[in-house]
Amino acid sequence: MKLPFTFLFMLFCSVAFSQSINLFNGKDLTGWQVYGTEKWYVEKGELICESGPGKQYGYLATNNTYKNFELTVEFKQESNGNSGVFFHCSIEGTKISGWQAEVAPIGKHTGGIYESYGRGWLMQPGAEKENYLKEGEWNRMIVRVEDNLVTTFLNGHPMITLTDEKIGASTGKIALQIHDGGGVKVRWRVIQLKQL
Repeated sequence: MKLPFTFLFMLFCSVAFSQSINLFNGKDLTGWQVYGTEKWYVEKGELICESGPGKQYGYLATNNTYKNFELTVEFKQESNGNSGVFFHCSIEGTKISGWQAEVAPIGKHTGGIYESYGRGWLMQPGAEKENYLKEGEWNRMIVRVEDNLVTTFLNGHPMITLTDEKIGASTGKIALQIHDGGGVKVRWRVIQLKQL
């Protein structure tokens, strides 16, 4: 029996939708844990990270761990927007091990991959890609991790493609960062994950 195209399309959409997880519920920090003394709060459906009086590093990490996924985030930088999205990470206090997809002002490599407490920068986007970031406006970044392969996209533009066996052999939490130095403020409104 041949199934109608409409039915197959609806079935495909339902399967794809069922694989997506909203990590941020738009109301509170359920499913997340705060590390450090910097500020994390929800305001009008947005998750806000902001430097506190200590002006130190701060992290907000998922309770669950993830290995292969496509993560979509939407962020808007205010003030000094130096932040990041960590994956395959573990945290003790405010010491984080893992990999970061950078979120930072223009010229500081948003969409690049940095290994914390390890090899440092693994790959930065080309200089011609720096202006894909819209400072002071909403941006959409996708981080796709599938075994050894990591790709990032910013506002629809491919930023980096990295192959790394160490990443492929690991798993861990997803975390958002507040960079040290003070004056950091970033708003997030979409944090959605699709497991691969």
